[in-house]
Amino acid sequence: MAATIDRIETTEFSYPLEDVGTPPGGFDVVYDPGNAMDRSLFAVRVEVSDGLVGEYVGSNSPGTAQINMIADYLVGRDPLRRERHWSEMKRALRKYDRMGIGPIDIALWDFAGKYHDAPIHELLGSYRERLPTYASTYQGDRSGGLDSPAAYADFAEECLERGYPGYKVHGWDGDWRDPDLLEATVRAVGDRVGEEMDLMVDPACDLDTWAEALQVGRACDDYGYLWYEDPYRDGGISQHGHRKLRQALDTPILQTEHVRGLEPHTDFVAAEATDFVRADPEYDGGITGAMKIASAAEGFGLDVEFHAPGPAQRQCLAAARNANYYEMALVHPDAPNTTPPVYAGDYRDSLDAIDDDGTVPVPDGPGLGVEYDWDYIEDNRLGTREYQ
Repeated sequence: MAATIDRIETTEFSYPLEDVGTPPGGFDVVYDPGNAMDRSLFAVRVEVSDGLVGEYVGSNSPGTAQINMIADYLVGRDPLRRERHWSEMKRALRKYDRMGIGPIDIALWDFAGKYHDAPIHELLGSYRERLPTYASTYQGDRSGGLDSPAAYADFAEECLERGYPGYKVHGWDGDWRDPDLLEATVRAVGDRVGEEMDLMVDPACDLDTWAEALQVGRACDDYGYLWYEDPYRDGGISQHGHRKLRQALDTPILQTEHVRGLEPHTDFVAAEATDFVRADPEYDGGITGAMKIASAAEGFGLDVEFHAPGPAQRQCLAAARNANYYEMALVHPDAPNTTPPVYAGDYRDSLDAIDDDGTVPVPDGPGLGVEYDWDYIEDNRLGTREYQ
């Protein structure tokens, strides 16, 4: 008799970030010495009748709210029928962005790895064991950190000395956004390390107009940036706008972080609105959904770049031929990385986590290959919901 899902649990917890805040009129995290803020995330556990537990930590509140709609469906069902469950959850959440699928699907893959006593990348089909990594910065600040083009260039040089082969600039948010300042930063970083590193820029959809996006993109052209990501206030979803931007620039465009699911990603590519394809196992329907996007990109002859750091991203990237870099985000010369302190073993996502070759390892334990610190999660618990 096949094992069945007995119980699903979601736990919200908080963790502190020191010397971090938000800019005036903005939402992104920035260096703010002396300030402290709390962030909250969710941990998911899928308990199975054979005694194994699939786990994942990282979901946000909107995604977890959608779990309320699908968790009861999964209880009593075979945890290994991921493809069937993925299809049913996709239909159930068709009126929403489907971000609730990701945490559950990742936890089911973690269970599958434990069931087969293998890391997830082996179940997917391993391609590599070490991941080339780029440094992906915080947003700009006004506090003596990343507060000028020269400061970004200094930090790029530091990252180069640490062994990073790539460096991505996030610009200024909220009341501080300024296309001229971002253009100057693109040029300053290009002047300093452009001959030695792959460079990227991600305004995080902060530029007000297509014309400002063009202005910054032309600076990228002058320095041979590897990609230009999510430039302006369409929110990263306009196929027409980004196709026109591609036609006006030499720098490749990286889009689809903000469109959800397989078909919208494929439509974006078919419309010639991006060069690189963005995927995220948490945002895009779990490991199942992210790998479908990777395969769709491969079918078009394009590369997929996985968004954000994390053990699920490492497992996906390890199994994808058509991918270039692991994103070490968010890093800063003075502020801590924003990832939660929930790992009991030696797994880490921090500025000093790369080796001399600029790579990070793929966890090789069963499932995601990481141990979560459930004592820390419980000690900082804000609430729990159970489905059984």
